[in-house]
Amino acid sequence: MAQTSPLYLLERFDVGLVHLDAERRVVGMNDYARRVLPVEEKQPFDRMVLSFHPERSQPKVEFLLDAAGQCPVASPPPMTMIINIPERVLLIKVSRMGDASGQASGYVLVFYDITDFVSSPQVEPAGTQRRLAKIPTVAGQKIVFVDADDILGIESNGHYTRVVTAGGSQFCNLSIGDIETRLDPEHFMRVHRSHLVNLRAVSQLLREDGRVALRLGDSEATIPVSRSSTAAVLKRLGLPGGVPQPVRQG
Repeated sequence: MAQTSPLYLLERFDVGLVHLDAERRVVGMNDYARRVLPVEEKQPFDRMVLSFHPERSQPKVEFLLDAAGQCPVASPPPMTMIINIPERVLLIKVSRMGDASGQASGYVLVFYDITDFVSSPQVEPAGTQRRLAKIPTVAGQKIVFVDADDILGIESNGHYTRVVTAGGSQFCNLSIGDIETRLDPEHFMRVHRSHLVNLRAVSQLLREDGRVALRLGDSEATIPVSRSSTAAVLKRLGLPGGVPQPVRQG
């Protein structure tokens, strides 16, 4: 697991800037933002910033802007958010802007395109999303990049997730759906609406109240397997005939 500071990101990546007015309409952006964002497709200028974000991303963007708007201009919040757009992973921060009297006059969205840093170097087939080799997580003002091989599982928490490793868990701004489509399906499997697991980390298979559950690594916590996923999970774990009696470690 590697830890990367905001200073490293400032030195390593180009920065995109998007200027919003007080009503959250896009009024300007720098050249780098124009190159990275789908400007021609979305035509974002003079439109509310939420109007051209995917529906699943809108609550995140709105929360980020609301949080920035509640803080003094001189002390913007250390908020960080990951937005997963086709083929790109962006790290975004927001700062509220003030006029000469200190009244809010708009916002500036600052983003870094970290796709190449977190994606697998291997070439994916045309039309598929690039696999993530690292998952960006948030810890205070630090961005902690978790190697995909170190992940035991991903737990959904609404629009956000917790990335679980042997050392604990980290908050992540990506949804479980976003992460599922970017991790290697040979090793990672969605076993429940709220759980994605690394099949290589499964250490035990058991039954709880008549339903199948998993344990990952040395953890005593159990991961539920949905009834609709049970047959597929058993097959992936080499038990196509079902759970043997008595239940043994997988």
